[in-house]
Amino acid sequence: MALISTRPHPHGFQPQNHVSLSVIRLRFKYRGPERWDQLVARRHGTAGAMSKSNESLPSIITEVEKEKEAKQKTTTDRELARCWPEIHGEDDWAGLLDPMDPLLKNELIRYGEMAQACYDAFDFNPYSKYCGSCRFTRHEFFDRLDMANTGYDMIRYLYATSNINLPNFFKKSRWPKVWSKNANWIGYIAVSDDEMSKKLGRRDITIAWRGTVTRLEWVADMMDFLRPISSDKIPSPDPRVRVESGFLDLYTDKDESCKYCKYSVRNQILTTVNKLIEKYPNDELSITITGHSLGAALALLSAYDILETGTNVRNDTRAVPICVFSFAGPRVGNLRFNERLDLLGLKVLRVFNVHDIVPKSPGLIFNEKVHPRFLKMAEKLPWSYSHVGVELALDHKNSPFLKHDADLASAHNMEAHLHLLDGYHGRGERFVLANGRDYALVNKDCDFLTDEYEIPPFWRQDHNKGMVRNKGHWSQQERHLDDDLPSDIQLHLK
Repeated sequence: MALISTRPHPHGFQPQNHVSLSVIRLRFKYRGPERWDQLVARRHGTAGAMSKSNESLPSIITEVEKEKEAKQKTTTDRELARCWPEIHGEDDWAGLLDPMDPLLKNELIRYGEMAQACYDAFDFNPYSKYCGSCRFTRHEFFDRLDMANTGYDMIRYLYATSNINLPNFFKKSRWPKVWSKNANWIGYIAVSDDEMSKKLGRRDITIAWRGTVTRLEWVADMMDFLRPISSDKIPSPDPRVRVESGFLDLYTDKDESCKYCKYSVRNQILTTVNKLIEKYPNDELSITITGHSLGAALALLSAYDILETGTNVRNDTRAVPICVFSFAGPRVGNLRFNERLDLLGLKVLRVFNVHDIVPKSPGLIFNEKVHPRFLKMAEKLPWSYSHVGVELALDHKNSPFLKHDADLASAHNMEAHLHLLDGYHGRGERFVLANGRDYALVNKDCDFLTDEYEIPPFWRQDHNKGMVRNKGHWSQQERHLDDDLPSDIQLHLK
């Protein structure tokens, strides 16, 4: 019996007398805790085991795998609407991370893809007069990204002013005539439709934040300086609650001369969430906030703000639960910020790659890993930080698809995190892509896959860089942009 590669034969056929490497790996998978013959006997009985033992190894493995997949699918379909509070962090994901709960994994990937959509939709081409905007209108957003089945309706685009000291986060066109000189598209708010709400067991309001599209230059932009969160009119009963200064500016600054950021992104979020909660008074609701990189920091800030202002509290005093699924996020605030979020009841699940430098910043010296006594003593320092929430640590060196010696930007890549999630089953468990997520997506915006998979790096490209031919001449295609902010935004601010 020969061992051969699972790749297709160049002439379109495979020799008959072989067992693929993947099959052999599966057999080893079933060598513990019970031997292969015990597995067959358990499934078919003693007599059945004798007959099954004469069948081909691949057919038995395939049958077992199909049974496992069917069982997992049935469990997922049956439990999603019923146990969503647990998946949403009601019990801080106790018992769901090791081993990895398949339902939680699916939800993490789903929300992670909604954050990844911010990158895929963002125009960061400096030669485009629409640089800094979203490439699609709200009504076509999910369709254009091949996410038509996502089950969400796009409600609002989010814009931030670029007149702050984060030059590597914002993108601007080099042309004189542009869509906006001072605004950047930074994310969106969507709500689950009726059909999706039935599957989820509640109507879900999702806020997705865009991270940075540059490599890692934005880390240098962080001023590594904490200031009171109340200094920017975000309510806080404790003046010792501090957050990173640049994040706070990005969240609270506005430009009244610009129709897209006449109101701060903070006001855009609070008013939209308030309106949606009023729109569905009889529905069970949840608020899920997701973001990658710097977007993860903004996810924490917005979650804190919604809770502290009581925007999530209905007229009948019921509170809508809020959860943050954070991917590769930096530290945001000090220990008091961490403690205040715990007191407010925010649930945060922080997904990161252990080889990524961004989650280790800022606060390289004074952070949550030092002794609590020393961290308390250092809380008045402007560079004493603490991570928030429950952590899910991934390691790209466990994936046979990825280069172990990749650059730092690849270790930070969002698609790579989704790939690692798909293959993660618990600490010490073998890496197996459970959902069959296409590994080629990893190289969409980086060079992380090993060469044997023959996937070119940075393969995502805009067709002709937005140029179209019209009556024999080439020019940039005109793009319809969504209208500016709603006129009643001030009325819905609490």
